[in-house]
Amino acid sequence: MPDLPVAQTLHRKGHWTGSPLRCRLSYDDRFLRRKVLSTLDDLRFLVDLDHTESLDHGDALELTDGRLIEVIAAEEELTEITGPDLVRLAWHVGNRHTPCQIEAGRLLIQRNHVMADMLTRLGATLRDVVEPFTPEGGAYGHGRTHSHDH
Repeated sequence: MPDLPVAQTLHRKGHWTGSPLRCRLSYDDRFLRRKVLSTLDDLRFLVDLDHTESLDHGDALELTDGRLIEVIAAEEELTEITGPDLVRLAWHVGNRHTPCQIEAGRLLIQRNHVMADMLTRLGATLRDVVEPFTPEGGAYGHGRTHSHDH
């Protein structure tokens, strides 16, 4: 690999300031430890963190030269879920350990025909959308939800 700038420090949203470069990543791409990425200005850099992290929209990676790169949630193909009993629908989504963005009047999940079939049978109204995806993190701390395996 040519000499790329290296990011080894992660700053969480609200804990950094400045005028950063920006890097747009999907939800799946925001789960990483070591990877070559590019900013919106085509600066290639290496992320080399101590352990795997779930990066959130608004977090920043700090290059060893001090420059900051803000993480931006990319637009993705999602399913919008609405219905008269949104709490019940959210329970079924969560029961299947499916990442879910929860808002006052809707839920958003990554497109999945099996989930769509189940939700339709439960009375949900579904609509395909393309938007940034920022699902809820885990209940016991920062990051993603995982299976019940411990």
